Amino acid sequence: MLTQVLIEPRPRDDLGLVLLLDLALKELFTRYPASTSHPVDPATSFLVAEAGGRAVGCIGLMPIVDGLGEIKRMYVHPDHRGHGIARRLIASAEAVARHRGATSLRLATGVRQPEAITLYESMGYRPIPPYGKYVNQPTALCYAKSLT
Repeated sequence: MLTQVLIEPRPRDDLGLVLLLDLALKELFTRYPASTSHPVDPATSFLVAEAGGRAVGCIGLMPIVDGLGEIKRMYVHPDHRGHGIARRLIASAEAVARHRGATSLRLATGVRQPEAITLYESMGYRPIPPYGKYVNQPTALCYAKSLT
């Protein structure tokens, strides 16, 4: 069991964050071999969970537009799953989004990520119709949560 996890903002070029984002993409390509890379908007800010001096999880938050924010690249290293880090990352991202003026958050995950689906639904995210680049992706599942 992890005793202490620090969640803090990190710049995009932070080595721990870069490594986590690389692992996240590798896992996505393993689950969705036909997938192509979707670059994250450069304006996305990131929070990183650190345990034992090591980056173990991350979550991205797109800029808030008209009260709507979007979560991107939520990932926890497999060695650190099952300790509540993902829940803490999401709660932290929600707090930052509220502070930045968001009234709701949305996100996309996929049909081959049942653990993510369970997590998001347990934290109050509800299915919504596909949006943006996810409209014609049959494996994509989209969710939203009101922050008010």
